[in-house]
Amino acid sequence: MSITTAPAQAPAPRGLAGVVVTETALGDVRGAEGFYHYRQYSAVELARTRSFEDVWYLMVQGELPSLAEREAFTARTAALRTLPDEVREALPAIARAGSGPLAGLRTALSLFGASAGFRPVYDITPGQRADDALAACAVVPTLLTALHRIGQGLAPVAPRADLPHAANYLYMLTGSEPDPVRARAVEQYLISTIDHGFNASTFTSRVIASTGADVAACLVGAVGALSGPLHGGAPSRALDTLDAIATPERIDPWIRERVLAGDRIMGFGHPVYRTEDPRSRMLRGIAQQFGGPLVDFAVQVEARVEAILAELKPGRELHTNVEFYAGVVMELCGLPREMFTPTFCAARVVGWSANILEQSADSKIIRPAARYVGPVPPHPVPAAA
Repeated sequence: MSITTAPAQAPAPRGLAGVVVTETALGDVRGAEGFYHYRQYSAVELARTRSFEDVWYLMVQGELPSLAEREAFTARTAALRTLPDEVREALPAIARAGSGPLAGLRTALSLFGASAGFRPVYDITPGQRADDALAACAVVPTLLTALHRIGQGLAPVAPRADLPHAANYLYMLTGSEPDPVRARAVEQYLISTIDHGFNASTFTSRVIASTGADVAACLVGAVGALSGPLHGGAPSRALDTLDAIATPERIDPWIRERVLAGDRIMGFGHPVYRTEDPRSRMLRGIAQQFGGPLVDFAVQVEARVEAILAELKPGRELHTNVEFYAGVVMELCGLPREMFTPTFCAARVVGWSANILEQSADSKIIRPAARYVGPVPPHPVPAAA
Protein backbone atom coordinates (compact mmCIF):
# COMPACT_ATOMS: atom_id res chain seq x y z
CA MET A 1 0.00 0.00 0.00
CA SER A 2 1.43 3.35 -0.98
CA ILE A 3 1.59 6.15 1.55
CA THR A 4 0.87 9.68 0.46
CA THR A 5 2.06 12.73 2.31
CA ALA A 6 0.34 15.93 3.20
CA PRO A 7 0.46 18.73 0.63
CA ALA A 8 3.68 20.71 0.78
CA GLN A 9 3.49 24.08 2.50
CA ALA A 10 6.03 26.77 3.12
CA PRO A 11 8.26 25.57 5.97
CA ALA A 12 8.49 27.42 9.25
CA PRO A 13 11.80 29.27 9.69
CA ARG A 14 14.43 27.02 11.26
CA GLY A 15 14.69 27.84 14.94
CA LEU A 16 11.76 30.25 14.52
CA ALA A 17 14.29 32.83 13.35
CA GLY A 18 12.66 36.22 12.91
CA VAL A 19 9.26 35.07 14.18
CA VAL A 20 7.76 37.68 16.50
CA VAL A 21 5.90 35.94 19.34
CA THR A 22 4.96 38.80 21.67
CA GLU A 23 5.70 42.37 22.70
CA THR A 24 8.16 43.34 25.44
CA ALA A 25 9.25 46.52 27.21
CA LEU A 26 12.40 44.92 28.61
CA GLY A 27 14.81 45.43 25.72
CA ASP A 28 15.79 44.38 22.24
CA VAL A 29 18.68 43.23 20.07
CA ARG A 30 19.24 45.10 16.81
CA GLY A 31 21.56 42.67 15.10
CA ALA A 32 22.16 44.60 11.88
CA GLU A 33 23.39 47.57 13.92
CA GLY A 34 25.40 45.65 16.50
CA PHE A 35 23.36 47.20 19.31
CA TYR A 36 21.20 45.95 22.18
CA HIS A 37 19.49 47.67 25.06
CA TYR A 38 17.83 47.17 28.43
CA ARG A 39 14.65 49.20 28.61
CA GLN A 40 15.58 52.57 27.04
CA TYR A 41 19.33 52.41 27.73
CA SER A 42 22.29 50.94 25.86
CA ALA A 43 23.24 47.75 27.67
CA VAL A 44 26.93 48.34 27.00
CA GLU A 45 26.77 51.90 28.34
CA LEU A 46 25.05 50.59 31.45
CA ALA A 47 27.83 48.03 31.90
CA ARG A 48 30.45 50.75 31.57
CA THR A 49 28.87 53.24 33.94
CA ARG A 50 26.52 51.53 36.39
CA SER A 51 26.52 48.84 39.08
CA PHE A 52 24.89 45.43 38.77
CA GLU A 53 22.32 46.43 41.39
CA ASP A 54 21.40 49.53 39.38
CA VAL A 55 20.68 47.48 36.28
CA TRP A 56 18.87 44.78 38.25
CA TYR A 57 16.61 47.52 39.64
CA LEU A 58 16.09 48.89 36.13
CA MET A 59 14.98 45.51 34.78
CA VAL A 60 12.51 44.98 37.61
CA GLN A 61 11.25 48.52 38.22
CA GLY A 62 11.53 50.02 34.74
CA GLU A 63 13.79 52.91 35.70
CA LEU A 64 17.22 53.49 37.17
CA PRO A 65 17.26 54.01 40.93
CA SER A 66 17.96 57.19 42.83
CA LEU A 67 20.78 57.05 45.35
CA ALA A 68 18.34 56.26 48.16
CA GLU A 69 16.55 53.64 46.06
CA ARG A 70 19.87 52.03 45.15
CA GLU A 71 20.95 51.78 48.78
CA ALA A 72 17.63 50.29 49.83
CA PHE A 73 17.58 47.81 46.95
CA THR A 74 21.19 46.77 47.54
CA ALA A 75 20.48 46.15 51.22
CA ARG A 76 17.32 44.22 50.42
CA THR A 77 18.92 41.90 47.86
CA ALA A 78 22.00 41.35 50.03
CA ALA A 79 19.77 40.20 52.88
CA LEU A 80 18.22 37.56 50.61
CA ARG A 81 21.51 35.80 49.75
CA THR A 82 21.50 33.37 52.69
CA LEU A 83 20.14 29.88 52.04
CA PRO A 84 17.43 28.22 54.14
CA ASP A 85 18.77 25.43 56.35
CA GLU A 86 16.97 22.66 54.46
CA VAL A 87 18.47 23.80 51.16
CA ARG A 88 21.99 24.25 52.53
CA GLU A 89 21.90 20.81 54.14
CA ALA A 90 20.87 19.19 50.84
CA LEU A 91 23.70 20.69 48.78
CA PRO A 92 26.35 18.02 49.54
CA ALA A 93 24.06 15.28 48.20
CA ILE A 94 23.32 17.35 45.10
CA ALA A 95 27.00 18.09 44.54
CA ARG A 96 27.97 14.42 45.00
CA ALA A 97 25.97 13.57 41.90
CA GLY A 98 28.98 14.97 40.07
CA SER A 99 27.05 16.72 37.31
CA GLY A 100 28.46 20.18 38.02
CA PRO A 101 27.08 23.41 39.47
CA LEU A 102 24.75 24.28 36.59
CA ALA A 103 23.03 20.89 36.59
CA GLY A 104 22.95 20.92 40.38
CA LEU A 105 21.30 24.33 40.29
CA ARG A 106 18.20 22.82 38.70
CA THR A 107 17.64 20.60 41.70
CA ALA A 108 18.72 23.16 44.29
CA LEU A 109 16.60 25.94 42.82
CA SER A 110 13.55 23.71 42.73
CA LEU A 111 14.14 22.80 46.38
CA PHE A 112 14.58 26.47 47.26
CA GLY A 113 11.27 27.36 45.62
CA ALA A 114 9.49 24.68 47.63
CA SER A 115 11.24 25.72 50.84
CA ALA A 116 10.36 29.37 50.29
CA GLY A 117 6.73 28.50 49.62
CA PHE A 118 6.64 29.77 46.05
CA ARG A 119 3.13 29.53 44.63
CA PRO A 120 1.98 29.58 40.99
CA VAL A 121 2.29 33.07 39.56
CA TYR A 122 -1.29 32.68 38.34
CA ASP A 123 -2.51 32.59 41.93
CA ILE A 124 -0.53 35.46 43.48
CA THR A 125 -0.33 39.22 43.17
CA PRO A 126 2.24 41.09 41.05
CA GLY A 127 3.97 42.15 44.27
CA GLN A 128 4.28 38.55 45.46
CA ARG A 129 5.63 37.50 42.08
CA ALA A 130 8.26 40.23 42.27
CA ASP A 131 9.23 39.16 45.80
CA ASP A 132 9.66 35.54 44.68
CA ALA A 133 11.75 36.60 41.68
CA LEU A 134 13.99 38.79 43.82
CA ALA A 135 14.55 36.01 46.34
CA ALA A 136 15.43 33.50 43.63
CA CYS A 137 17.86 35.86 41.88
CA ALA A 138 19.59 36.63 45.16
CA VAL A 139 20.26 32.99 46.06
CA VAL A 140 21.39 31.71 42.66
CA PRO A 141 25.00 32.95 43.11
CA THR A 142 25.05 31.42 46.59
CA LEU A 143 23.82 28.09 45.25
CA LEU A 144 26.24 28.02 42.32
CA THR A 145 29.34 28.87 44.33
CA ALA A 146 28.42 26.46 47.13
CA LEU A 147 27.86 23.60 44.69
CA HIS A 148 31.18 24.32 43.02
CA ARG A 149 33.15 24.43 46.25
CA ILE A 150 31.55 21.29 47.63
CA GLY A 151 32.35 19.54 44.36
CA GLN A 152 35.99 20.56 44.85
CA GLY A 153 36.06 19.21 48.39
CA LEU A 154 35.87 22.68 49.94
CA ALA A 155 33.43 24.15 52.43
CA PRO A 156 30.92 26.67 51.05
CA VAL A 157 31.58 30.32 51.85
CA ALA A 158 28.67 32.22 53.39
CA PRO A 159 27.63 35.40 51.58
CA ARG A 160 28.59 38.81 52.92
CA ALA A 161 25.93 41.50 52.98
CA ASP A 162 28.56 44.27 52.99
CA LEU A 163 29.89 43.37 49.52
CA PRO A 164 28.28 44.36 46.22
CA HIS A 165 26.71 41.61 44.11
CA ALA A 166 29.70 40.85 41.87
CA ALA A 167 32.33 41.16 44.61
CA ASN A 168 30.28 38.89 46.86
CA TYR A 169 30.01 36.34 44.06
CA LEU A 170 33.80 36.20 43.69
CA TYR A 171 34.21 36.10 47.47
CA MET A 172 31.87 33.12 47.80
CA LEU A 173 33.68 31.40 44.93
CA THR A 174 37.26 31.87 46.15
CA GLY A 175 36.94 32.52 49.89
CA SER A 176 38.97 35.72 49.54
CA GLU A 177 37.80 39.29 49.13
CA PRO A 178 38.47 40.08 45.48
CA ASP A 179 40.71 42.73 44.01
CA PRO A 180 38.44 45.70 43.11
CA VAL A 181 39.68 45.81 39.51
CA ARG A 182 38.82 42.16 38.91
CA ALA A 183 35.52 42.50 40.75
CA ARG A 184 34.58 45.42 38.51
CA ALA A 185 35.58 43.49 35.38
CA VAL A 186 33.34 40.58 36.39
CA GLU A 187 30.57 43.02 37.29
CA GLN A 188 30.72 44.56 33.80
CA TYR A 189 30.53 41.10 32.26
CA LEU A 190 27.55 40.21 34.45
CA ILE A 191 25.72 43.41 33.49
CA SER A 192 26.37 42.82 29.79
CA THR A 193 24.75 39.37 29.94
CA ILE A 194 21.63 40.09 32.04
CA ASP A 195 19.32 39.95 29.03
CA HIS A 196 19.58 39.48 25.29
CA GLY A 197 16.26 39.28 23.50
CA PHE A 198 14.24 36.11 23.12
CA ASN A 199 17.09 33.62 23.28
CA ALA A 200 16.28 29.97 23.97
CA SER A 201 16.41 30.12 27.77
CA THR A 202 14.49 33.39 28.03
CA PHE A 203 11.77 32.10 25.72
CA THR A 204 11.62 28.89 27.76
CA SER A 205 11.10 30.86 30.96
CA ARG A 206 8.26 32.80 29.36
CA VAL A 207 6.55 29.68 28.00
CA ILE A 208 6.54 28.17 31.49
CA ALA A 209 5.40 31.46 33.04
CA SER A 210 2.49 31.53 30.59
CA THR A 211 1.21 28.31 32.17
CA GLY A 212 0.96 30.09 35.53
CA ALA A 213 3.70 27.97 37.15
CA ASP A 214 5.73 29.28 40.08
CA VAL A 215 8.87 31.38 39.62
CA ALA A 216 11.23 28.54 40.56
CA ALA A 217 9.69 26.24 37.92
CA CYS A 218 10.14 28.94 35.29
CA LEU A 219 13.78 29.47 36.24
CA VAL A 220 14.57 25.74 36.39
CA GLY A 221 13.33 25.41 32.81
CA ALA A 222 15.49 28.34 31.75
CA VAL A 223 18.56 26.79 33.40
CA GLY A 224 17.86 23.56 31.54
CA ALA A 225 17.84 25.42 28.23
CA LEU A 226 21.02 27.29 29.13
CA SER A 227 22.85 24.04 29.86
CA GLY A 228 22.84 23.10 26.19
CA PRO A 229 26.27 23.63 24.54
CA LEU A 230 24.73 25.61 21.68
CA HIS A 231 23.43 28.20 24.15
CA GLY A 232 25.42 28.81 27.31
CA GLY A 233 28.28 26.37 27.05
CA ALA A 234 30.63 28.32 24.81
CA PRO A 235 32.82 30.58 27.04
CA SER A 236 35.09 27.77 28.20
CA ARG A 237 35.01 26.15 24.76
CA ALA A 238 36.15 29.41 23.17
CA LEU A 239 39.12 29.46 25.53
CA ASP A 240 39.75 25.82 24.65
CA THR A 241 40.15 27.01 21.05
CA LEU A 242 43.02 29.27 22.09
CA ASP A 243 44.58 26.36 23.96
CA ALA A 244 44.26 24.11 20.91
CA ILE A 245 45.99 26.64 18.66
CA ALA A 246 48.62 27.16 21.37
CA THR A 247 51.22 29.22 19.46
CA PRO A 248 51.19 32.08 16.94
CA GLU A 249 52.69 29.99 14.14
CA ARG A 250 49.82 27.50 14.40
CA ILE A 251 47.08 30.11 14.05
CA ASP A 252 46.76 30.17 10.26
CA PRO A 253 46.99 26.43 9.53
CA TRP A 254 44.62 25.60 12.40
CA ILE A 255 42.01 28.12 11.27
CA ARG A 256 42.30 27.21 7.59
CA GLU A 257 41.79 23.55 8.34
CA ARG A 258 38.63 24.29 10.35
CA VAL A 259 37.17 26.73 7.84
CA LEU A 260 37.76 24.44 4.87
CA ALA A 261 36.24 21.52 6.77
CA GLY A 262 33.16 23.59 7.58
CA ASP A 263 33.74 23.22 11.31
CA ARG A 264 32.41 25.75 13.79
CA ILE A 265 35.02 27.91 15.48
CA MET A 266 33.83 28.39 19.05
CA GLY A 267 33.52 32.01 20.12
CA PHE A 268 32.75 33.22 16.60
CA GLY A 269 29.39 33.92 14.97
CA HIS A 270 25.99 34.79 16.39
CA PRO A 271 22.45 33.99 15.20
CA VAL A 272 21.36 37.65 15.46
CA TYR A 273 24.37 39.92 14.97
CA ARG A 274 25.53 40.53 11.42
CA THR A 275 28.27 42.84 12.60
CA GLU A 276 30.56 42.86 15.63
CA ASP A 277 28.89 41.75 18.86
CA PRO A 278 28.87 44.87 21.09
CA ARG A 279 29.45 42.70 24.15
CA SER A 280 32.60 41.29 22.57
CA ARG A 281 33.85 44.78 21.76
CA MET A 282 33.39 45.88 25.37
CA LEU A 283 34.96 42.76 26.84
CA ARG A 284 37.93 43.03 24.47
CA GLY A 285 38.55 46.49 25.91
CA ILE A 286 38.35 45.14 29.47
CA ALA A 287 40.77 42.34 28.61
CA GLN A 288 43.22 44.78 27.02
CA GLN A 289 43.23 46.82 30.22
CA PHE A 290 44.66 43.75 31.93
CA GLY A 291 47.05 43.02 29.08
CA GLY A 292 49.40 40.07 28.92
CA PRO A 293 50.18 37.14 26.59
CA LEU A 294 46.69 35.61 26.69
CA VAL A 295 45.06 38.87 25.63
CA ASP A 296 47.60 39.53 22.88
CA PHE A 297 47.12 36.00 21.55
CA ALA A 298 43.33 36.29 21.61
CA VAL A 299 43.42 39.55 19.66
CA GLN A 300 45.79 37.97 17.12
CA VAL A 301 43.54 34.91 16.68
CA GLU A 302 40.48 37.12 16.26
CA ALA A 303 42.16 39.13 13.50
CA ARG A 304 43.37 36.05 11.63
CA VAL A 305 39.97 34.28 11.80
CA GLU A 306 38.30 37.28 10.20
CA ALA A 307 41.04 37.66 7.57
CA ILE A 308 41.14 33.98 6.60
CA LEU A 309 37.37 33.77 6.46
CA ALA A 310 37.28 36.81 4.16
CA GLU A 311 39.75 35.02 1.91
CA LEU A 312 38.20 31.55 1.89
CA LYS A 313 34.51 32.46 2.32
CA PRO A 314 34.14 35.92 0.79
CA GLY A 315 30.94 37.68 1.72
CA ARG A 316 30.42 35.63 4.87
CA GLU A 317 30.58 37.81 7.99
CA LEU A 318 31.92 36.11 11.10
CA HIS A 319 32.98 38.03 14.19
CA THR A 320 33.70 37.18 17.79
CA ASN A 321 30.65 36.81 20.00
CA VAL A 322 30.37 37.46 23.73
CA GLU A 323 31.82 34.07 24.66
CA PHE A 324 35.25 34.66 23.08
CA TYR A 325 36.44 37.54 25.25
CA ALA A 326 34.20 36.55 28.17
CA GLY A 327 36.38 33.48 28.54
CA VAL A 328 39.53 35.59 28.43
CA VAL A 329 38.23 38.08 31.02
CA MET A 330 37.03 35.37 33.40
CA GLU A 331 40.33 33.51 33.08
CA LEU A 332 42.21 36.71 33.92
CA CYS A 333 39.94 37.26 36.93
CA GLY A 334 40.71 33.81 38.32
CA LEU A 335 37.43 32.01 37.66
CA PRO A 336 37.77 28.28 36.97
CA ARG A 337 36.55 27.28 33.53
CA GLU A 338 33.85 25.01 34.86
CA MET A 339 32.29 28.15 36.41
CA PHE A 340 32.17 30.21 33.20
CA THR A 341 28.66 29.17 32.18
CA PRO A 342 27.36 29.19 35.78
CA THR A 343 28.66 32.76 36.07
CA PHE A 344 26.70 33.65 32.94
CA CYS A 345 23.67 32.07 34.64
CA ALA A 346 24.21 34.18 37.76
CA ALA A 347 23.60 37.25 35.60
CA ARG A 348 20.98 35.95 33.19
CA VAL A 349 18.69 34.88 36.04
CA VAL A 350 17.85 38.58 36.48
CA GLY A 351 16.79 38.86 32.84
CA TRP A 352 14.80 35.63 33.06
CA SER A 353 13.00 36.90 36.14
CA ALA A 354 12.11 40.19 34.48
CA ASN A 355 10.67 38.25 31.54
CA ILE A 356 8.77 35.94 33.86
CA LEU A 357 7.20 38.92 35.62
CA GLU A 358 6.27 40.54 32.32
CA GLN A 359 4.78 37.31 30.95
CA SER A 360 2.86 36.70 34.17
CA ALA A 361 0.80 39.81 33.55
CA ASP A 362 -0.77 38.06 30.54
CA SER A 363 -3.09 35.17 31.39
CA LYS A 364 -2.95 33.70 27.86
CA ILE A 365 -0.96 30.47 27.67
CA ILE A 366 1.66 30.21 24.92
CA ARG A 367 0.42 27.42 22.69
CA PRO A 368 1.80 27.55 19.12
CA ALA A 369 0.82 25.16 16.35
CA ALA A 370 2.94 22.75 14.36
CA ARG A 371 2.61 21.88 10.67
CA TYR A 372 2.03 18.14 10.28
CA VAL A 373 4.18 16.63 7.51
CA GLY A 374 3.65 12.88 8.05
CA PRO A 375 1.49 10.39 6.13
CA VAL A 376 -1.98 11.72 5.33
CA PRO A 377 -4.55 10.39 7.83
CA PRO A 378 -6.74 8.59 8.38
CA HIS A 379 -5.16 5.32 7.29
CA PRO A 380 -6.93 2.09 8.18
CA VAL A 381 -5.45 0.62 11.34
CA PRO A 382 -4.04 -2.81 10.38
CA ALA A 383 -5.12 -5.87 12.31
CA ALA A 384 -2.72 -7.04 14.98
CA ALA A 385 -0.36 -9.76 13.74
